[in-house]
Amino acid sequence: MVRVVSCRLAPSPAPSPRLLHPHPPLPPIPPCCLTEPWFFPPCVAVALLHVCPACVFQECILSGILSVNGKKVLHMDRNPYYGGESSSITPLEELYKRFGISDAPPQSMARGRDWNVDLIPKFLMANGQLVKMLLYTEVTRYLDFKVVEGSFVYKGGKIYKVPSTETEALGSNLMGMFEKRRFRKFLVFVASFDENDPKTFQGVDPVTTTMRMVYKTFDLGQDVIDFTGHALALYRTDEYLDQPCLETISRIKLYSESLARYGKSPYLYPLYGLGELPQGFARLSAIYGGTYMLNKPVDELVFENGRVVGVRSEGEVARCKQLICDPSYVAERVQKAGQVIRVICILSHPIRHTNDANSCQIIIPQNQVNRKSDIYVCLISYAHNVAAQGKYIAIVSTTVETAEPEREIEPALELLEPVDQKFVAISDLYEPVEDGTESQVFVSRSYDATTHFETTCNDIKDIYKRMSGTDFDFENMKRKQNDVFGEDEQ
Repeated sequence: MVRVVSCRLAPSPAPSPRLLHPHPPLPPIPPCCLTEPWFFPPCVAVALLHVCPACVFQECILSGILSVNGKKVLHMDRNPYYGGESSSITPLEELYKRFGISDAPPQSMARGRDWNVDLIPKFLMANGQLVKMLLYTEVTRYLDFKVVEGSFVYKGGKIYKVPSTETEALGSNLMGMFEKRRFRKFLVFVASFDENDPKTFQGVDPVTTTMRMVYKTFDLGQDVIDFTGHALALYRTDEYLDQPCLETISRIKLYSESLARYGKSPYLYPLYGLGELPQGFARLSAIYGGTYMLNKPVDELVFENGRVVGVRSEGEVARCKQLICDPSYVAERVQKAGQVIRVICILSHPIRHTNDANSCQIIIPQNQVNRKSDIYVCLISYAHNVAAQGKYIAIVSTTVETAEPEREIEPALELLEPVDQKFVAISDLYEPVEDGTESQVFVSRSYDATTHFETTCNDIKDIYKRMSGTDFDFENMKRKQNDVFGEDEQ
């Protein structure tokens, strides 16, 4: 099961409520065989590199999947902790040091160990791909989750709750009376839409009809289009408007189905921070024989005839057939695809006009602030065991568009005032320039500015397909019968 505070998440569409007590953080997985020779014959080895600071969550999931499928996995990380950029920083003093702040945290921040601050702001869609991965692998046994309390959208300098059901649409202040009726009709169409049943199309061809044409069919205004495309379908830009509508309809249905699981919002968040996620999948790999090495430098990739055959570290070579790494290690195999600015803000109050929510997401659609891409705000708090009592963590993120990134996120920062402490990071985004099928080096993408894991999961599935030559199948993620826990499949 997936343990969710106040709820119990299961594969069934209607989970039963259950109140759970959060547990303290589990100790790190013991680094396997650190004192043993770590040479593996090339016929059985798959080496997975964790090189930081870049996106490494993908590699953690893939290491777990490959281990379950019987592959020999060596997982290296030059950091002393799991997860790299997707980790949660503790104690708070370490966060100050990471951002070059020489002063110690003030006494008002309480104990440094009370904090687990995410470097990358992300929530899980309750019915999304990552939750399915957690359920199939049973990594859920290591994690507790809490439902995010609200999803909001920015309009005209104010924030409003995102309506995603017929009832909420009729009661929303985002729209006038006639707009509400048109939007309600649109939601009914989306809810009943089935790509395998032409009777539900209502004259819309899911392959040739663009989303712009669908909006026109239902006579939706620009403000409604903005929050539908960006707060429900979760697009970052308006490029989707001139693409076939099937993808957008599927995204809106995912949002609605995720919302239906718990009611408050479609999002979940793990207690003790996102760093628990890569650690959970690392445990899965270790259970099935994966070998982990922390604080292990990577000096060189070894190639023969253009294909990777090993990894050199401290005078030794680990032989392998395939290798997965993040962009920071193979600069010659990636290209820059932009930048993201992320600002971590420590607050002593909830965000205004969110009903004093202890957690929420706010999306500022691009058109509302004359931009090409959206601005996102994630709020979490002491209620999630990531901050001291009475403290909140808000993380603002967006794609950089100008030479003054901090000015670009001012509309979001104004929503958060006053801010106790601010940490600003501007990161380059990288993507691989080759698919890896010739070199057998498979490179993951950098984290984008979105506040959910759907794009990250798409990257995982893409890497898996390029490695194996077959489509990603959730069934391949299931634990084997009579695993090391001695538990039979139910």
